Amino acid sequence: MTLYFLVKFLHVLGAIVILGTGTGIAFFMPMAHRTDDAEFIARTASVVVIADAIFTLSAVLLQPVTGGLLMLLSAMPITERWLLASLVLYVVAGLFWIPVVFMQIEMRDLARKAAEQHRALPQRYFVLFRRWFAFGFPGFGATMLILWLMVAKPF
Repeated sequence: MTLYFLVKFLHVLGAIVILGTGTGIAFFMPMAHRTDDAEFIARTASVVVIADAIFTLSAVLLQPVTGGLLMLLSAMPITERWLLASLVLYVVAGLFWIPVVFMQIEMRDLARKAAEQHRALPQRYFVLFRRWFAFGFPGFGATMLILWLMVAKPF
């Protein structure tokens, strides 16, 4: 296996991890939210925060490194339009993902506190959940478009 294909494999693996973790989180958080059970939401949100820290963050950090290496190894100029579009979308995804991380942490903490005090979830939790849900669409959509651009290289 050449260095190029090893780096390409790691780059594709990073994309899979980002999309896979994002899909899992996008499924489990709303499912927990639907229960309106503060303890269950707190446990689910705790796992979500850990998954984002371990899987998403490591892949998000790996992608620019492997992408940059692929550019160097293949002598691909950064001026390729599909590549520039991917980089812009990567920034867009990050601008939506970073606030989501903090929302998840706060939702977890609010749910924990409600569960410990045997109280209903506070209004702030629901405000954060709606924002979290809304931020997920452009963030995840940008990531899906990046994957398509990476594979199709349409322009």
